[in-house]
Amino acid sequence: MCVSRLPSEIEFQRTNTNNKDVSGFVPKKAKSEAKSNGVVLRGLKFSRKVSKTVVSASKNEYEEDILAVSTRYTKDFFAYLQSQYHRFLTTNFYKILVYTTQPAHFVTAVSVIWIAYLMYPSKSHTPMSPLWNLVYLGSFSAHFGAQIWMTFVSGLALYFTLSRHTFGTIQQVLFPKYFLMNAVLSLITLVIYLRTNNHKFNETETIIQTTAMSLCFMVELIVRLYLSPPLLSLIGEKHLIEKEAGIGMEIGKINLGSLKNCPFYMKIHKKFRKIHMTIAMLNLIAMACTVLQLYYLSHKLCAL
Repeated sequence: MCVSRLPSEIEFQRTNTNNKDVSGFVPKKAKSEAKSNGVVLRGLKFSRKVSKTVVSASKNEYEEDILAVSTRYTKDFFAYLQSQYHRFLTTNFYKILVYTTQPAHFVTAVSVIWIAYLMYPSKSHTPMSPLWNLVYLGSFSAHFGAQIWMTFVSGLALYFTLSRHTFGTIQQVLFPKYFLMNAVLSLITLVIYLRTNNHKFNETETIIQTTAMSLCFMVELIVRLYLSPPLLSLIGEKHLIEKEAGIGMEIGKINLGSLKNCPFYMKIHKKFRKIHMTIAMLNLIAMACTVLQLYYLSHKLCAL
């Protein structure tokens, strides 16, 4: 209810010294609104009610519901994380981690050694507890769902809806997180599987599943460590050049315009396309490995 136009209590008292009916002093719009809310338009009784309504409305113009409050706290939380992340970007550890190849080599070597250790055949059988079953199925389903969503839903929907530069900016944010999450989830699935099945390496099914899951993990790890950083750097360089040339706002297509005749830009563009195509092919290989694992899981469910 709009109450900004209602007379104050002081004005009512000044115009109603003889305690007469003051309904004539009320604007028609305010009178109708007051009547609709059940307010009696008589003397000082009305003025007191109106004044209380004005005070209460001014103090509580809008009360946030639980969704608005939770959203505000979530924003504050992520703002804090972002500030800590920006502080981390200025450290020497981050510069060594990102601008040198030694950390990537170290992570890859440790991953290969660990997987090889887990593949060492064991003579005893380790039963899988319900908790490990839950973690195994959860990591696999989250991994497969992320692959389907990113490849066939999110990527295509954004590409054919947003401008090419906006789409590229979103991919700069999603690509590292997508392949990092997939590498972690595939590693969890592989470790749990090897923990309970490394005594069955004489079986063809175990060998096939172990090979597929290991290949999936290594592919996603390589993409995250070795291919994503140069791809993101090339996207940034391309956007800067294209903005100066006035292109990049087309939707669902690539229009290079006058930059086709620029050797420097075309060199960057061809390198970008090569890396992007390699990542797309490796992503499909990882998805094929996940589908193969899904095939064997479906056979296990049919045996129940």
